[in-house]
Amino acid sequence: MKGIIVQCLKETVISKFGIDVWEKSLVKAGFKAGTIFTPAGNIDDEEFKNLIRSLCLELNTSCDKLTEEFGDHWVNNFSQRMYSHLYLKHKKAKDFLLDMDHIHVSTTKNIENAHPPRFEYEWKDEHTLIMHYKSHRGLINILVGLIKGVGKYYNEEFTVEINAPDVIEITFKEKQNLNNNDTSKISCVK
Repeated sequence: MKGIIVQCLKETVISKFGIDVWEKSLVKAGFKAGTIFTPAGNIDDEEFKNLIRSLCLELNTSCDKLTEEFGDHWVNNFSQRMYSHLYLKHKKAKDFLLDMDHIHVSTTKNIENAHPPRFEYEWKDEHTLIMHYKSHRGLINILVGLIKGVGKYYNEEFTVEINAPDVIEITFKEKQNLNNNDTSKISCVK
């Protein structure tokens, strides 16, 4: 695991819950207080998982909730400082998600010991994308949080479900096209 992921996790926790929560969780996970993670530095996968568990305990929250906060922060704040061009080249969440494997490969190709997850795709039907998560880390919950963050970024609604330890199903909601004279489907008018 690269340190940039831990840097974002730290920023997420401090911005949402405060530095004390971060420092307590860091120590509970076996790190020294004030440990600094460099972007290209390596962190052992199990140490990272221990940190996630410590944060969940400290915050009295589920892994799903924490990884959702992380995913939202990564997509809508942290990564925008470095990778905004990758989001801007796509008009829809679906297009960005279908490019994630390529994005992972291209953004890490010159980083020593980088082993990002890889993705394979298939369509279940015209609205349902199946993403196959290819990683030995078993951190599919982080991917779910990132996917939800992508939906927020593109202001799109879809459902995300884990179907297996390495399979995610994303169902995109159809956009309703209203003609200028049809007001029956406008829900804000009582």
